[in-house]
Amino acid sequence: MSAIDLLESQHREVEKLFQKFEKTSSGEEKISLFEEIADKLAIHAAIEEHHFYPAVKEKRTKDILLESLEEHLSIKRTIADLLKLDVDDEHFDAKMTVLKEEVQHHVGEEEKDLFPKVKKILSADELAALEQEMVAEQAELEEEGNARENIPGETAEAAPL
Repeated sequence: MSAIDLLESQHREVEKLFQKFEKTSSGEEKISLFEEIADKLAIHAAIEEHHFYPAVKEKRTKDILLESLEEHLSIKRTIADLLKLDVDDEHFDAKMTVLKEEVQHHVGEEEKDLFPKVKKILSADELAALEQEMVAEQAELEEEGNARENIPGETAEAAPL
């Protein structure tokens, strides 16, 4: 597996969770799915910002990476808003729709624009080594639990590149 494979598998996992969210009417299940989505997105953003983006930063990817960091910021702000809302609030489902759309846009740009460029920049061995670093941080964050709780503190500005 490579770093790109890892990120793409996380993209598919979150897409499935959004689909489940859209199919449920149970407030309890909605909050559970939101928390799972928020945790997975928090971990995904962390490993991209700490490992993937710095490793692939060069002239031909810098603009994409800066935009990606701004998209992360927007997603984090939406998650922070959702963390403050009760599932019964009339804005909860609307904000979840916005979150899904933000994530879909971000995923689309990464998979169509960034990842093909990265495959030309890094070798298979480099991508495999990068994946190991990312998996290690992911495991730490999953073990700590509730990665979503870090999000509100990360909404002032985009992460540095």
